[in-house]
Amino acid sequence: MAEEQIGKISHYFGKIQVATIELIDGSLAVGDTIHIKGHTTDLTEPIQSIQIEHEQVQTAKKGDSIGITVSDHVREHDVVYKVVPD
Repeated sequence: MAEEQIGKISHYFGKIQVATIELIDGSLAVGDTIHIKGHTTDLTEPIQSIQIEHEQVQTAKKGDSIGITVSDHVREHDVVYKVVPD
């Protein structure tokens, strides 16, 4: 499986386990798999839902700031990769 860098974590809301991602390249859709990597973070999981400005959306593109739920703690500046099938 190949990975392409698409963004970075800009904020994490611990109580509700939501990460805010700034998309700097590419696009994301519900069902895509992402890999979040940082100094102490290494998390791979599928995207269950995407929100932009508290509105549910199916896709997001470069330049969007999105919110997604994550299963574990992530940190600001962690790098987000989209897992692409070979």
